[in-house]
Amino acid sequence: MASVIFHAFNQIKQTGKVQLFKSHKPDYKDGEQLRDFIYVKDVVAVIGWMLETMLQNNWRSINDGLYNLGTGEARSFIDLVRATFAGLDLEPNIHFIDMPLDIRDAYQYFTEASMEKLKMAGYKAGFTSLEDGVQDYVAHYLQKGLIY
Repeated sequence: MASVIFHAFNQIKQTGKVQLFKSHKPDYKDGEQLRDFIYVKDVVAVIGWMLETMLQNNWRSINDGLYNLGTGEARSFIDLVRATFAGLDLEPNIHFIDMPLDIRDAYQYFTEASMEKLKMAGYKAGFTSLEDGVQDYVAHYLQKGLIY
């Protein structure tokens, strides 16, 4: 699956606007469904830290298992799309469409990673802000056609 930024970028280039799902829950405004977006460079940094930590401990760790990975801060789809427009130096042009009926009942309006296990394992580095990550991705990859 391609990133939301990639899809937004292509919609902007093709139509000058981005379509986001309307909310069908009264607790959330249109486009304010929340996700814990993380920049892939931060994922790579965490994996590198884990490998280095494991090598220093002869591949043994008291913190084995699965780790949630995110920033620990949920942000809205509208925030992400606004950052994409900003990365292109354009004013946001966002249109809301109905969420398809077949996913409406199962759609998650909020996801946020708990970062406690990673912190307890000793990871101290921060994470790239949504705005900085989108700006980097748009300017250095999408605008240059560096999509793999």
